[in-house]
Parts: sequence; C-alpha cells; structure tokens
Amino acid sequence: MVELTRKQREIEQRTREILRVAKPILLREGLHALTMDRVAAQMQYAKGTIYNHFPHKEEIVLALAFDAMRLRRALFHAATLEDTCSRERLMCIGLACEYYTQHCHEEFQVEQWIRHANIWDKSSAARQECIRECEAGCMELVSGLVRDGIQSGDLQGFDGDSPGHALSPEEMVFGLWSITFGSQILSSSSPSLPALGVMDPIRSTRVHCCTLLNGFGWRPIYPVDAYLSRIEQFSETMLPKFQAIQRDHA
Repeated sequence: MVELTRKQREIEQRTREILRVAKPILLREGLHALTMDRVAAQMQYAKGTIYNHFPHKEEIVLALAFDAMRLRRALFHAATLEDTCSRERLMCIGLACEYYTQHCHEEFQVEQWIRHANIWDKSSAARQECIRECEAGCMELVSGLVRDGIQSGDLQGFDGDSPGHALSPEEMVFGLWSITFGSQILSSSSPSLPALGVMDPIRSTRVHCCTLLNGFGWRPIYPVDAYLSRIEQFSETMLPKFQAIQRDHA
C-alpha cells in the first residue's frame, strides 16, 4: 500500500469535504442551486480552492455518483460471497439492490443525476471512465454468477458464450437489471402505484425475478411462495452485513 504524503492527504481530505458540503445541496435543492460560489462560501474557502479540485459543478456530481456506486458494488460483492448455490447468491444480489434503494436512498438519488445528458456531457473523460468501470464491476459480479451457474450445472442448457445463443450472461443480467432498476425508479418517483393496484412493489419485483429465473431453468426451481420465504431467510442474515458495509463506507 502506497503511503500518501501530507500534501496528498490534505488534498484528499479537502475533496471529501467539498463532496460532503455539495451533496445535501444537490439532493434538497437541485443542480441549479449547486454552485461553486455556494460551496466555497459554506466551506469558508476562496472559490479558486474549489476549482483546484473540480473544474465545474458537473464534476462534483459525477464524483458523488462514483462514491455512491462504490457503495453499491461493495453490497453486491458481499452478496456474492454467501456460501450457497449460484441462484441463491443471485437472490442475495437482489436483496443488495433493495437495501441500496431503501437504506442508501441519498446515494440512489445521486446516481440518477448522471443520467442527465447535460451533466454527463460536461464531465471529463477521466471521470466518465471511472463511472463506467464501477458500473462494469457491478455487472461483472452478477454475470459471474450466471457463469458459475452454467459451470456448476445449475443453469443447464444455457451456454451464453456459444455463438448464436439468444442471450449472453450480460444480456441475461440486463433483463434482471431492467426489472429491478425499473421498479425501483417507479417506486421512488410514482406516488400513484397503490391507486394503480401495485400495493407491494418489492414483492412484485421478487415474483417477476423468480418467474424469469425459473423460465431459464436455473436450479433450484422455486415455487413462488418458497422463493419468497427463502428471500426472507436470506434477508435476516444479509441485513447486518449490509449495514456494516454502509457504516464503513460512511
């Protein structure tokens, strides 16, 4: 491990402080309220000091998003370490997604800002690459479970690396990602779900994932009620682990 110099530690500490000050402004008041002048004033620094760390506020937003994604990746990684079969480790990934949305809601909200083209397009190539690498790391953890399922025989008749196959492991993960991420976005932004008959979006998402994985023939094949019961069992063991990771990250 490389030891940081005093100067490097000071720069790192000041960068963290800028992000700490900027985050609540972005979340509570929006991008228009996040200005370099305001961050400098709250920190009692000259504005030039802020510019030494970030050339503009869009870079601050991406730095906040990168930090949030690092937390999500850590939760995913913990889920993959469970001593069980590939499908059940994937179920734990689903719990990590739920935990991130429900208990790391500020990080989840920050991540959504990078979907805005006016923020992404103004950020540096280096910062964009950091985001891509972190997102790819999450994808690799989940697609690795698909490959584990193939190798172990839990996912029989599915060789996603074969030419001409309908789906690659990454495309299979994309389907699960679409279900979970889409439901999380709707749950956090649509107050009319109960009026539309969606009373328990978490349960609904779990049922959809169970049905999809059963359709792929990923063993063990679960009746829905048994799947939901097993998810609750994993939830009891994973929750303390997720909480510890969130505390360490903070």
